[in-house]
Amino acid sequence: MPTKDRQRQLARAKLERQMARRAAAAKRRRQTQAAVGAGIALLLVVVGAVFLVVNLSGDDDKDTTTEAASGPTCTYQKADSSTGKVKDVGQPPTSNIPDTGTRTVTMTTSVGAIQFTLDQANAPCTSNSLAFLIGKKFYDKTSCHRMTTSGIFVLQCGDPFGDGTGGPAYRYGTENLPTNQHPPYPAGTIAMAKSSEEISVGSQFFIVYKDIPEEALGAEYTVVGKVTKGLDLVEKVAAKGVEGSTGDGKPKQAVNITTVTVSPAAS
Repeated sequence: MPTKDRQRQLARAKLERQMARRAAAAKRRRQTQAAVGAGIALLLVVVGAVFLVVNLSGDDDKDTTTEAASGPTCTYQKADSSTGKVKDVGQPPTSNIPDTGTRTVTMTTSVGAIQFTLDQANAPCTSNSLAFLIGKKFYDKTSCHRMTTSGIFVLQCGDPFGDGTGGPAYRYGTENLPTNQHPPYPAGTIAMAKSSEEISVGSQFFIVYKDIPEEALGAEYTVVGKVTKGLDLVEKVAAKGVEGSTGDGKPKQAVNITTVTVSPAAS
């Protein structure tokens, strides 16, 4: 039978072995946790890198798309039989539309040259349409078919058939309505004619030669430009009156358009 000293030695040795095993187990746990932690950290780094690359690529794509789609997008609808007679020269482009600055239109007519601007900044789709039609010589060898001399003071042009019933093979909506201008249509204004239909703007436009009272003509017609030369010629035509007695008809002095040109769009 072992002595008490021997029993104490054996107990201490047993305790030391237990402590050694516990220390070894703790070391293994720490090593495992360290390995797992390193793996998680590496995974987070990889995920973060992928996230950064994807988002940077997404921003680049977004910026490229934005640049490619810069400028307004215009919608031109095909004209049907209800819109009147059609002269088909195609349709204007609908994207990458110039939307800054102005262009100058020059009409050579039987009464002299008339010039006006196209306001690309405020009426880009209308300016785009007019420039397209001018480029197709749509207005060449046409006449201004209507003049009004009572309440509303305009010379209306742009019908290829010369009777107020015609236009291109498309129609579009209004823009740049003069809702905050009083009167909405002062002398020198170039505005687009239309019917009561929402999508009915075509090729016909009118030249305002005298301020139109607001109660006579509301702000329902697109303002596309302003006369810069030749308004006095229109005033002289108006002074000679219109056919008939209503103050609304064909001008007594014919206004025949020989050619229409437009300056290039600014690059």
